[in-house]
Amino acid sequence: MNTSSIKTKQDYGSDPVSVRETDQYRAEYVHAFVQKWDSLIDWNARVESEGSFFIDKLKARGCRQVLDVATGTGFHSVRLLEAGFEVVSADGSAEMLSKAFVNARSRGHVLRTVQADWRWLNRDVHQKFDAIICLGNSFTHLFNENDRRKALAEFYAALRHDGVLILDQRNYDALMDFGFTCTHTYYYCGTNVSVKPVHVDKGLARFEYCFSDGDKYFLNMFPLRKDYTERLMHEVGFQHIETYGDFQETYRESEPDFFIHIAEKAYQSTDE
Repeated sequence: MNTSSIKTKQDYGSDPVSVRETDQYRAEYVHAFVQKWDSLIDWNARVESEGSFFIDKLKARGCRQVLDVATGTGFHSVRLLEAGFEVVSADGSAEMLSKAFVNARSRGHVLRTVQADWRWLNRDVHQKFDAIICLGNSFTHLFNENDRRKALAEFYAALRHDGVLILDQRNYDALMDFGFTCTHTYYYCGTNVSVKPVHVDKGLARFEYCFSDGDKYFLNMFPLRKDYTERLMHEVGFQHIETYGDFQETYRESEPDFFIHIAEKAYQSTDE
C-alpha cells in the first residue's frame, strides 16, 4: 500500500454544517478513523448486548444467503458466517472493507468483499439473496431522497421474491424532538469513546467521536424519522414492515437509541 496516499485527517472545509452530500462518507472514513472504529463498537460487548437477534430473525425466515451492504469493520458479516450463513460483504468505503477483511482473517474467516455504491448495487453484485442487512446507522449517509429511493429499490431488486431487508437507524425522532440521550447499551459499546451531536437541524445531524487519546472525528448524517423510513420502504415495494426499538418489539417512541426495520418483500401468511 502506498502510505503517502493514506488520509489521516477529515476535511469538511470552512463550513462543516453545510456539507450535506451523499458522497461525503467516502471522505469521512479516513484511514485513522477506521483504525479506531472497533474501539467504538467493542465487538465482545456488542455480542453480549444484541445477542442472537439478527441471527434468529434470519433463521426464522429460512434465509441462507445474506448480503451485508454496510459491512464496516466486519462485525455482522463475521457473526453471520460463524452462524452458518453464506455472506457477501459490501461497503462503499475501501478503507472499511480492508479493515473488515483483516478482522475476519484474524478470526479464521475469509470475507467475500465487494466495494459497491448502493445506488448502483446490482451493477457490482450479480446474484440474488435471501436477505440484505444494512446496519450501523449507515442508511443515514444518504442525504438526497432520490438516493434513498434508488438504494432501497436496488436492495429490493437484489432480493429473491420472498427476501427480507433488515435496516437500522438512530432514533433521530427523539434527538430532534427531545434532545440527545443515548445509553450506548446496544450499539456503540466502547467505554473509552464519547459520541455526541454537535449540530442538529431537520437536514443534518453532525456527530463528534472523541477517543481516549484525544483524537476527534466527525460524521455528517441525515436525520431520518422512523415513519419516513417506513414509508419509503413501502413505496419501493416492501409489503410488510416490523420496527423494533433496541431489539424490543414494544417500546416508547422516545426511549430506544436505535430502530431496527425488518421489511419483507412478499406478504407473509398469517394462517397457521
